[in-house]
Amino acid sequence: MNPDRAATEVELTRFHRPEFIDKVRHAERDALKFLDQGDTPVFPGVFEASALVVGAALDGLQRVMAGELTRTFQPIGGLHHAGRDHAAGFCVFNDIGVVIETLRRMHDVTRIGYVDIDVHHGDGIFYAYESDPDLIMADIHESGRSLYPGTGDADETGREAAVGTKLNLPLPAGSGDDAFLSVWPQVEAHLERLQPEFLIFQCGADGLEGDPLAHLKYSAAVHAHAARRMRALADRLCRGRLMAFGGGGYDRSNLARAWNNVVEELLA
Repeated sequence: MNPDRAATEVELTRFHRPEFIDKVRHAERDALKFLDQGDTPVFPGVFEASALVVGAALDGLQRVMAGELTRTFQPIGGLHHAGRDHAAGFCVFNDIGVVIETLRRMHDVTRIGYVDIDVHHGDGIFYAYESDPDLIMADIHESGRSLYPGTGDADETGREAAVGTKLNLPLPAGSGDDAFLSVWPQVEAHLERLQPEFLIFQCGADGLEGDPLAHLKYSAAVHAHAARRMRALADRLCRGRLMAFGGGGYDRSNLARAWNNVVEELLA
């Protein structure tokens, strides 16, 4: 993927509100310290860096849709907390949201499956598409109101026409590989039932044991299993089309173990 390809304003507005994009663009000029209530800091070049993350995702998407690739992995990406009109949880622009909208508007792909195994609930995607029956979501994350963002209860299954298209699988603090593997079949059954045309996989590594911001105790075998099964699902349901994004993770050795496993499985 092209690391120098920045998303344009037109591309960003497929998901984000223009006024929010302007806020990010002028954050340094306006001497803002944070883009939200204190989690997402302004840093030199924040707009340009954030647009590059989205641009890399769009470059990968274009290659998949052109048939050049069937699968991609973008380690710096998966910024699933940003909403349409706000930054949140270290996430400025939501690259996954822009990919979803680009698939729909530019490639006529409507039914999209999104699987998120980051330790934190993917609230920026969930609430943006809570009433959208064609965004099929499954999210395994640590439960509890004390863990950011404190959302993603099992009874949050979508609204209106989208009821039943969203699957939240919260796990209690201290859960390890056995707990993850026990709920994973529900993810596969959910996708098989709803038949997406394209798969997106957010594979945050912050659920591994030792991450300083959370309390799950996965080994990297979880990421190998999830990536292997996502690849098989993509081959069966989506003509192989699968994009994976790194997401969170705050222990570098955990990142290396988890994401090496993801890449190995995607290359198989």
